[in-house]
Amino acid sequence: MQKTIFRILKMDCPSEEQMIRMKLSDLTNIHSLDFDIPNRKLTVFHSDSYDSILQQLEALKFDTSIIESISDDINENAASHIHNERNLLRQVLGINFAFFIIELVTGVISDSIGLVADSLDMLADSIIYGLALSAVGGTISRKKNIAKAAGYFQLFLAFLGFSEVIRRFIGLETLPDFLTMIIISLLALSGNALCLYLLQKSKSKETHMQASMIFTSNDVIVNLGVIAAGGLVYLTKSQYPDLIIGTIVFLIVTNGAFKILKL
Repeated sequence: MQKTIFRILKMDCPSEEQMIRMKLSDLTNIHSLDFDIPNRKLTVFHSDSYDSILQQLEALKFDTSIIESISDDINENAASHIHNERNLLRQVLGINFAFFIIELVTGVISDSIGLVADSLDMLADSIIYGLALSAVGGTISRKKNIAKAAGYFQLFLAFLGFSEVIRRFIGLETLPDFLTMIIISLLALSGNALCLYLLQKSKSKETHMQASMIFTSNDVIVNLGVIAAGGLVYLTKSQYPDLIIGTIVFLIVTNGAFKILKL
C-alpha cells in the first residue's frame, strides 16, 4: 500500500472536495481518501503508482503538487476505520433483517400492504448493508459500483411493489388490522431511528455509506406514513389508506434509488 500526500492550493471548501472525489471515483487503485481542507492537503492510500491520480488531479487545475509518497503497508488508523465501519454495518444489517421478518409476517397476518411494502424495503436495506459490508476496505471504484447495484435493486423491488398495489386496488381485499399496523410500525420506527443515528455518527462520506444513510432516512418517513395509514384505516373503515401508503412507500423507494444512482 502506498500513501501519497498532495497539496491542493485551490481546495478551500467542500465543493472542491466533492469535485475531487468525483474525479477520482473511477480509479481502481485508490483505497481511501483523507481530506484536510484547512491545510489544503489530500492523503490518498493506493496501490501501484500515483501517476494516474496526479494526472486526474492536475486536470482539475487546482494547483496540485506532491508533498510525499511513501510505503504504508501497516496503517493503524485505516485498519481501525475499516474495523469500526464493518461493526456498524453488521449492527444495522441485523436490525433491518429482523424487522423485515417481523413486518412481513405481521403484514401478511394483518393483510396490510403498507407493512408488507415496508418489510420489502427492510429486506432491500439488509441486502444493501450486506453489499456495503463487502465494499469496506475495497477500492473507491468498487464502492461506487456497489452503490449503483443497490440503486438498481431498489428499482426492481419498487416495480414488484407497484404490481401488488395495483392487484389489490382491482381485487377485493379484507380490511387491514390497523392496530397491528401502528404497533409494528412504531417498533420499526425505533429501529430505523437507531440505525440512522449510528450511520450519521460515523460521519462517513464514502459512496456506499451515503447510500445506506439515504435508505435509512427513507425508512423513517415510511414508518410514520404506515402509522398514519393505520389511524386512517380505523377512522374510515376502508382499505384505501393502506393501499395509498403502500403506493407512497414504493414511490419513496424509487426516489431513493435514483438518488443513489446519482451519487
